[in-house]
Parts: sequence; C-alpha cells; structure tokens
Amino acid sequence: MERILKRVTDATMRGGAAMLAAVAILAVAAFDASAAQPQPWQLGMQEHVTPVGHKIDQLHDILLVIITLISLFVLALLVYVCIRFKRSNNPTPSKTTHHTWLEVAWTGIPALILVFIGLYSFPLLYFGDKAIDPDMTVKVESHQWYWNYTYPDEEITFDSYLIPDEDIKDGQTRLLDVDNRLVVPVGAKVQILVNTYDVMHSFFVPALAVQVYGTPGRINETWFQVDKPGVYYGQCNQICGIDHSRMPIVVHAMEQAEYDAWLVTAKEQFAMNPGATKVASVAD
Repeated sequence: MERILKRVTDATMRGGAAMLAAVAILAVAAFDASAAQPQPWQLGMQEHVTPVGHKIDQLHDILLVIITLISLFVLALLVYVCIRFKRSNNPTPSKTTHHTWLEVAWTGIPALILVFIGLYSFPLLYFGDKAIDPDMTVKVESHQWYWNYTYPDEEITFDSYLIPDEDIKDGQTRLLDVDNRLVVPVGAKVQILVNTYDVMHSFFVPALAVQVYGTPGRINETWFQVDKPGVYYGQCNQICGIDHSRMPIVVHAMEQAEYDAWLVTAKEQFAMNPGATKVASVAD
C-alpha cells in the first residue's frame, strides 16, 4: 500500500508540474503578444513599463510559486488521506482528539508564510504610495464623463473625451482612444494628484501599474515613471454612472525632445489663462 501511495503522490506532483509548465508557456506567449491595451485571449497582466510595475511582477511571480506549492501539497495530502484512512485500510479509527504539534504546525506555518509575503508586499505598498522628489506634477480631475488634466508648472489644462464611434479613424481603438492624451516624457518621475468633480472615479492604467480613486472632498496621490516610449491605455473602472465605461485614459510617453516640441504647441492651445498671456505679450 505504501508503494501504491508513493506512486500516486509522485504522479500527482508530476501532473502538477506539467500543468504549471503549460501555464507558464501560455503566459509567455501572451506577454509576447501583449501591448499597452488588452489583447484577445491574453493571460496574465499587461507588460509593465514602470518601476512599481516591475516590482509588482516580482511579487506576482513569488506568490505564484507559493500558491502552486501549497496547492500541490494540499492535493497530495488529500490523496494520502483518502487512501490511508479509507474503511478497508483503517477499520478501527483512532480516538485521538488533539495533537499539539499538528495544531502548532497548521497555525504557525501559514503565519510564517504570511510574514514572508509581507516582507515583499509592505515595502511595495510604501514604494508606490507617494512620489519622492518628482520631476513634474499632473493634476487629474474626473467628471461625469471625461477627464481634465492640468500641468501646474507649465500652466496648461485640457479636457480628454472619448472619441465617438462615428469619428474613429484607422489606427485608433474604439472605446479606448481620446481626443487629447495625457502626455509625459520618458524617464520623468510624474506625480499624479487625483480628485473628482462629482462622484467617485478611478484613474487606472494597467501598464503603468497605476490605480487610484478620485474621492469627493480629498486629493489622492500616486506616481509613475515610464521606462520606454509608447501609448498606454486605461479606463475608469469605478461604476460612476451610466457612461462609466466611456471614460478611457490614454497616456502618451514621449522622448524628451518630442515632449518639448509637444509642450510648445500645448502652451498655445491649452493655456490656463490665454487672455492674460496675450496682455503680457502686448505689454512686453
């Protein structure tokens, strides 16, 4: 019987390892096909392009190993119990009601696992909480149903609306593209201050590992630093009203030279107080 049990346990472990390998292969294939927006049949998270996102990937990989080992252990234990303690092999059941070391083990080991996870997760929470010495600040205000972006240092502000279906052009994505994108330079540490004009909204961009709520009556903070140029899509994932699914977020990360050129145009198009700018220019 012990030999049969060993064979069953070994087969269970091999089957679990094969399943894990298959999932890993599919996940790699999905990541290869991933971009800055969801892809059909995508597995796992979108490819992250920020320091916070890279740390989230590391934590995810650690948790995947831990939960896989726990699942295989519990499965093997169930198989063992079903075989070892079935009626034919155990006609006279034990009358034992307590086992001190067993109770210590099933309480202490999960606690140690949680402490181990906490050693990785708590520093990550603090790391992604606030920007330290940011290079620029962007104020994000949510409305029903559009976004407003303000660059206080550059004195520009503009609204960002979903492009209607009838106005979608080639190369644009339905329900994700907007008329005015949030533009940032690559490599800059961007502080994001989020508030809301009406109800709760959510500023969520998966590729940037950004998820923060706009809450009435307060300002919430997050940050990101994009590693490579590209266009990154997100959405408000808070149920904020009838058009809550029509509040996309598009972040366009540009190289510094390209960003500087965009900024010159933006200061003319989106000046916070264009009348005062004209008066100042006449006075000069």
